[in-house]
Amino acid sequence: MLQPQWQVIPSQPIPEWFLETVKLYAPESDGRYAAQILWQRGICTREQLIQFLDPNAYQPTSSFAFGQEMKWAIQRLLKARDRQEKIAIWGDFDADGITSTSVLWEGLGQFFPQHLQLNYYIPNRISESHGLNCLGIERLAIAGIKLIVTCDTGSTNLKEIDYANQLGIDIIVTDHHSLPEERPSVVSIINPRYFAENHPLYHLSGVAVAYKLVEALYQVLPDVPQQPVEELLDLVTIGLIADLVQLSGDCRYLAQKGLQKLTERLNNKRNPIRPGVTFLLELCNKSGDRPTDISFGLGPRINAVSRIHGEASFCVELLTSRDSKHCKKLAEAAELANTRRKALQKDVVEQVKKKLSQLDLSTTSVIVLDDPQWQSGILGLVASQIAQEYNRPTILLSTATNETNNSPKLARGSARSIKNIDLYELLKTQANLLHKFGGHPFAAGLSFPVENLPLFREAIEYQLRQQLSNIALMTSTIEADLVVTISALGKLLFKELKLVEPCGMGNPTPKLLIKNCWFEEVSHRNTKDLHKKPVTYIKTTFKICDDSATIGFPGGWWGHYQDEIPQQQRCDAIVELDFNNYSNCHEVRLIAVRTSIPTTEFRNSLAQDEYLFDYRNRLTNIELLDCRILQACPTSWNEIHREYRNAIAREEKLALAYTQPQLPDPQQIWQQLLGIAKYLGRTGKVVTLDQLKKKLSLSDRTLNFGLKALAELGFIYNCSDCSIEISYSNQFSSEQQSAIAQGIATKPIAIFLEAVREEHFQRQYFSQIPLATLKGHLLAGNSNFESHNLL
Repeated sequence: MLQPQWQVIPSQPIPEWFLETVKLYAPESDGRYAAQILWQRGICTREQLIQFLDPNAYQPTSSFAFGQEMKWAIQRLLKARDRQEKIAIWGDFDADGITSTSVLWEGLGQFFPQHLQLNYYIPNRISESHGLNCLGIERLAIAGIKLIVTCDTGSTNLKEIDYANQLGIDIIVTDHHSLPEERPSVVSIINPRYFAENHPLYHLSGVAVAYKLVEALYQVLPDVPQQPVEELLDLVTIGLIADLVQLSGDCRYLAQKGLQKLTERLNNKRNPIRPGVTFLLELCNKSGDRPTDISFGLGPRINAVSRIHGEASFCVELLTSRDSKHCKKLAEAAELANTRRKALQKDVVEQVKKKLSQLDLSTTSVIVLDDPQWQSGILGLVASQIAQEYNRPTILLSTATNETNNSPKLARGSARSIKNIDLYELLKTQANLLHKFGGHPFAAGLSFPVENLPLFREAIEYQLRQQLSNIALMTSTIEADLVVTISALGKLLFKELKLVEPCGMGNPTPKLLIKNCWFEEVSHRNTKDLHKKPVTYIKTTFKICDDSATIGFPGGWWGHYQDEIPQQQRCDAIVELDFNNYSNCHEVRLIAVRTSIPTTEFRNSLAQDEYLFDYRNRLTNIELLDCRILQACPTSWNEIHREYRNAIAREEKLALAYTQPQLPDPQQIWQQLLGIAKYLGRTGKVVTLDQLKKKLSLSDRTLNFGLKALAELGFIYNCSDCSIEISYSNQFSSEQQSAIAQGIATKPIAIFLEAVREEHFQRQYFSQIPLATLKGHLLAGNSNFESHNLL
């Protein structure tokens, strides 16, 4: 498995107005980190920026933007209300489906009596799978249901929809998954996939679509509901964030408003509106005010219930019941299911990797694996993890024997994709081999007869190879948004980066690169379940350190062992900044790590940036020693050996060119010193003399010349206790302003530049002379040395 390339997104100059606007929302910091990220992500106008940071400045899109489909849905609901027809909400068992069902249960419940006229149906993940099914529809028909409102499902269930129509049941579909080629025979289909991709509603998840339907009904019958429609927004944000949709347009607005509603309700401890949510957050040690509390806390626990038990209907009670005692029991059941899920997921990941070790991945574009022992409920999670690690679309299937002997044996499973590969369209090319499938570009569920498995594996591999080159598939990247030091981590940076939240697809959690760091106090342990029993799911904890801070910063790495972290050596690490509610402190979540010291003398002679980042646009490309990309498939091992020998020869030749240290131009050092002086003067910050000398690679004597040159330009410096403080007057003379702006070399500047050249000469000259020889010349008072003023 090739290791991913690391890249830092290039920093760009930020307009002053942009930075000042961000500062308004981050008054305790200078806002430069958040501003850099937002600017990099294409938020470049004042209107975009304000609407991104403040949901109250955003104008949400009307529910009736869905046009005639929304009108038909409202007309049918009004008809059902007038005729007192029984309605069933057909949901789904994942977090988006459960919250969608809960939104319709509470929202439509304002217009239709719950349990009398309105009910809900959640299919069993294991025995029924996603979507509508004929057996479930038949049960509802027997119960007298005349209208089914789906949520987070139904768009492609054409056969099941026709069967419902035959039984006299109308269907309103609310969904966000991929559309069929022809409109199904339903009363209404409310699906944002009908919009253009740049439409503000296009990325709505299932729960957000369900909310739009309720919102429209509130507008038509405003006097009927007993509670505002906004009371549902906390449920909406749980489903939105848990489903990993792109949080832009109305999605971001709904998530922001929902987080505010969730936080407001959690703070009301005397009269909790959603005790089930409160208990879940307590069990996972989350506060509920951050998107990660949903994506790593609430979402996995809601999903775990169906993954382990199949049946997940009680999750709707967990989210909507006001009975605290009942909700506490349900929350504990969800917590135990999630603990079991972690252990199962770890076991299956190990089994999958063992199977992969027996494959030739150089000829594999799509990973398709099966096993009769795998539990289908956790295959989506494992497929996602494998797809990310191996940078290939991954399809994992359970071939367990069917419960009924009359039905054909089916392989059931989940598929997850990687960037730029539309998984749904890929599966669609094999529709003739499949029994059922559905999903969206990055995730899908599928089933097909087991005897089709060999043909399916071969056909989907061939199909993807026709679309993409194998090299493109094998190459993955991890992008860091910012380069920071340990001293920058903490409360202020955490609060500043919260401006970017809520994060998700299209707006990922900021990733921070810490260079030349090391790890201390590294240890791993098994996590424990609700009853304090150990679970085979590992978390490694550590302190991460660098030269900018005297103490390390705490962090963790879930699912990894301590020996996976390089110890007693310098590293580069990509992390996310987080807050640990359990220990009540800020910490980093480790994303990736690798040693920053090269493994050969050749790499040792290069600067870190020379080997850490992307070389694709470099003319003088220095290839890494641990991999070779051959332009054509070799016909024998001799070709590979020859290529390797040629590569070694090229590297040795390049190494000779790098034996002389490449020192920066003195003028560049002066500009760097000048920039540091401006920064310190503007911010009022203090640095140590050692930090300044190390940054500029200067001796005390040369740095002193530089400070005198700064004083000539009007800067004021004060050295005390090994630290230096620099300030300046706003009233520079015209000569000083010209010297600063144009880099004019005044006499003190010229002296500084000459001192830098002399220091560089000393380093280069002395580095070429063996130490013993140098000592002999010095003791003998060699005149050649004196002539260069080296003594």
